[in-house]
Amino acid sequence: MDRKPIIYQMFPRLFTNTTEKCVPNGTIAQNGVGKMNEITDKVLAGIKELGVTAVWYTGIIEHATKTDYTDKGIVPADNPHVVKGEAGSPYAIKDYYDVDPDLAVDVDNRMGEFEELVARTHDAGLEVIIDFVPNHTARCYHSDAAPAGIEDFGAHDDADMFFSPNNNYYYITRQLFAPSIDLGSGKKAYVEFPAKATGDDCFSAFPGVNNWYETVKLNYGRDPYNGTGHYNPIPDTWFKMLHILRFWASKGIDAFRCDMVFMVPLEFWQWAIPNVKDKYPHVKFIAEIYDVAMYRDFIFTGGFDYLYDKVNLYDTLRGIQCSNFSAATITNCWQSIEGIQPHMLNFLENHDEQRFGSKFYAGDPAKVVPSLVVSSMISTGPMMIYAGQELGEQATDAEGFSGYDGRTTIFDYWSVGTLRRWYNNGNPDGSLLTPRERWLRAKYSTILKLCNSEKAISQGRFYDLMYVNYHNPTLNPHRQYVFMRSHDGVTLLIAVNFSSDSCDLAVNIPLHALEMLNIPEGEILSRELLSGETDLKTLSSSEPFTAMIPPYDAVVWKIVHRNVK
Repeated sequence: MDRKPIIYQMFPRLFTNTTEKCVPNGTIAQNGVGKMNEITDKVLAGIKELGVTAVWYTGIIEHATKTDYTDKGIVPADNPHVVKGEAGSPYAIKDYYDVDPDLAVDVDNRMGEFEELVARTHDAGLEVIIDFVPNHTARCYHSDAAPAGIEDFGAHDDADMFFSPNNNYYYITRQLFAPSIDLGSGKKAYVEFPAKATGDDCFSAFPGVNNWYETVKLNYGRDPYNGTGHYNPIPDTWFKMLHILRFWASKGIDAFRCDMVFMVPLEFWQWAIPNVKDKYPHVKFIAEIYDVAMYRDFIFTGGFDYLYDKVNLYDTLRGIQCSNFSAATITNCWQSIEGIQPHMLNFLENHDEQRFGSKFYAGDPAKVVPSLVVSSMISTGPMMIYAGQELGEQATDAEGFSGYDGRTTIFDYWSVGTLRRWYNNGNPDGSLLTPRERWLRAKYSTILKLCNSEKAISQGRFYDLMYVNYHNPTLNPHRQYVFMRSHDGVTLLIAVNFSSDSCDLAVNIPLHALEMLNIPEGEILSRELLSGETDLKTLSSSEPFTAMIPPYDAVVWKIVHRNVK
């Protein structure tokens, strides 16, 4: 696909919630909740204005919650002692075949409302991404929406065995589940015997408060004691998960964002992804992964289309912003993923990470431009932003289970001020935004739209200019980074400035770059795409390319050096 994916991560529970004064640890009745039906054509059009090509609807599949829906036939009610927050974690899946009832106006028609959301999103020219959570379920998994003949996880497990290839879970045999949290008393107590392993690989009956105590680890046939895999015959968990993937693919979704893929055997992905694509060839698979050494295995063996590049580019950009890393270390990022750059999904925010504008990160959302330009323009791979990022959301609330930590809660019923002002009760015209929020959103839109309007970014070649500029007195490699993207007679010279001071650059371009990218030397009338400025620029291996960059800003100079059809 020639189009570069620009993904907008949205948490529907929060996105359209218009409650102005939420109470920490508030219930759904106190704080309200966003609905799928409120993500209207107007809202989707507003999101598309940012240059977005796909929406990741986070938290669609039914998960454990403290809200009681037994009157709607959703049984049993979840025990509140093993639910994090009032709303619950969207990654503690209670029913893989159902939609979170919180998100529906008519709970009885929740799947229908989701299907309508998929149709609206497609009508807006956007693709649909949802989560697939393969590694763990909620503590009390039960599907009341599964198709006939589909049995629950653990229905036929032998709970007297810690590990069996035929079991769906791991059991801490002859041990009562006894985490270091309150499990209640009397009839309301949560009792689990024997205990099951937690989703974060705590193979003990005594997980701590920081463990994923609300989840249960799924068994894919790997014995955690000795690391051996038992995959022949194919484990029952594999078949169950393949059916779930195909079920959601049949709803018309375009991609799965797969949670913590490295905690599931690579052999499962190698088997499952082709089996899904055999029936639904358009469906893409995005991996949440945190080990560069595993990247190539999960692409070439596992079959993933895209991988999070968190521990590589994200951590480097954050280090430049917060920890005095040199901008020159960006070169190491692309070198470490040489040959697989198109598979890397870049981001500056998501639900797991602290907001860029929070005091725990940059402290000022307006400083985002250099990081945003690098992460969105360095490769042809996807770029993702998190709802509210484009408005400068700083996550200043202590919402309840999620305290004041620079993140937007995924556990609590809450409303986000920046999003609430943009949404404007279903009329997202920007009229309630502050001048700074409008400025920042326009800046995001300009940068993200360039990712597909300029084929040099969506399809072109990359050339790092740092190696010929380390001793350039006008360029500080600690604070500035310069590279080129080129395609079919058009070259972009992109320079970013992570400094609080402006800089006047005289960038050296080597003869090798001009020859490799087929760029003729000479003076060419060029346009800077972020500001609209035009200027006569020199392209030469003997004379530098000049550019001024304001503080925490960037330039994208477009040079058309031959006729382009």
